Amino acid sequence: MVTKSVVVGSAVGLHARPAALISEAAEDLASEVLIGLPGEEPVDAASSLMIMTLGAENGATVEVSGEVEADVVKIAALVEQDLDAE
Repeated sequence: MVTKSVVVGSAVGLHARPAALISEAAEDLASEVLIGLPGEEPVDAASSLMIMTLGAENGATVEVSGEVEADVVKIAALVEQDLDAE
């Protein structure tokens, strides 16, 4: 399994809009990607509701993991962006 640690870039953290954009991208992938706080159970990146349950705020470190490195890198890059910016 490939794991990448990244810092949440969205000013509001992984809440409604950022979670929705990440989950939409994850749904289009051929493999399952998980997101979690270090030391906690990861959740399916294709579920915006599950992403929001993490409570990951701006600046929090999260771990993105999965079997396909390119998919992990794609979702990790989204987590790092400010997806709430206009």
